[in-house]
Amino acid sequence: MYTIKTLNAISPVGLAKLPKNQFDVTVDADAPDGILVRSADLLNTTFNDNLLAIARAGAGVNNIPLERCSEQGIVVFNTPGANANAVAELVIGMLIAGSRNVAAAAQWCQGLAGDPAMAKSVEKGKKQFVGNEIKGKTLGVIGLGAIGSRVANCAIELGMEVYGYDPYISIEAAWNLSSQVHHCVNLNDMLPLCDYITIHVPYLPTTKDTINTQTLALCKDGVKILNYARGELVNTAALLEAMDNGKVSGYMTDFPSEAILGRPGIVCTPHLGASTPEAEDNCAIMAAQELSDYLRNGNITHSVNLPEVHQPRAGGKRICIIHKNEPGMISQITALTTEAGLNIENMVNKSKKNMAYTMLDATGAVDARLSEKLSSIPAVIRVRIL
Repeated sequence: MYTIKTLNAISPVGLAKLPKNQFDVTVDADAPDGILVRSADLLNTTFNDNLLAIARAGAGVNNIPLERCSEQGIVVFNTPGANANAVAELVIGMLIAGSRNVAAAAQWCQGLAGDPAMAKSVEKGKKQFVGNEIKGKTLGVIGLGAIGSRVANCAIELGMEVYGYDPYISIEAAWNLSSQVHHCVNLNDMLPLCDYITIHVPYLPTTKDTINTQTLALCKDGVKILNYARGELVNTAALLEAMDNGKVSGYMTDFPSEAILGRPGIVCTPHLGASTPEAEDNCAIMAAQELSDYLRNGNITHSVNLPEVHQPRAGGKRICIIHKNEPGMISQITALTTEAGLNIENMVNKSKKNMAYTMLDATGAVDARLSEKLSSIPAVIRVRIL
């Protein structure tokens, strides 16, 4: 029986993926084996020694101390793509709404209450909100992951010309991308082509201020920008300056801030991207499945601090070892399993930056001393025998 602590309200649809005869799910556990979390801040949390994994029901992990988790042998999972449809739908909606000045027009209509000549006022006032159709216009998509590729494909279906930039595009995303999306190898080459730019990359030190004074200078005059990824991807000062001089005619974002609220041409939504019951269910299901598969089988899927490792069981015991990515680890591990009289039926070893994970299925009698001996290897962080 594994104990799972929930730190936020997690969708019951997701929790149902943790069978009650195998998992005790509670909000009160003092020493859980796993944690399910959405937005709770864990950066200063002291973790119990037996904590094996943290699953974040969402994509961002800024609320989890990744380096400390790696040092303690705690696998951190997220759920990339689980909320992709929700975000993509909102981006397409805001692309159209921003083009047609829907937010400003709707707000103006509220002031017509009680107007005895409302019909005439509407006909006279609508001229100030005239916008453009998006069909035939050019959209540039920065980041072609689960969300960006969906946005690109939808825009193609709506008759837009779409350019995409992503030097790190995955094979899966590439397969799902419409062949009509033009591939750009250089961001600077794409920007001057676009009437609209939407950004869909994770927030990292290397992606901070992706939209800045230099990149904005390359854009078309009157470009509209959408940011439904992370607020920090757009440099606010550079954006406001570009709006003042007409370089940028509109900015639609899910990340309100004091500096941009109330500015003409800027439409803010209150972090609505993944705020649908369907997205919450999808995130919870994926997080629960990742946590369950790791705790029961040692398989790692969608971890942000350890490599992707999963394989069917080959019989016998499964030995799972989290260790530093150093030379000679495999030989040290197999020497001890050989000494213990075990026959390795299947083995996989993968690394991610300075971390590595070795998982092997072995037949033969396994005693507690093997775990102790494996743990005594200097670079080994955690050993589990399942």
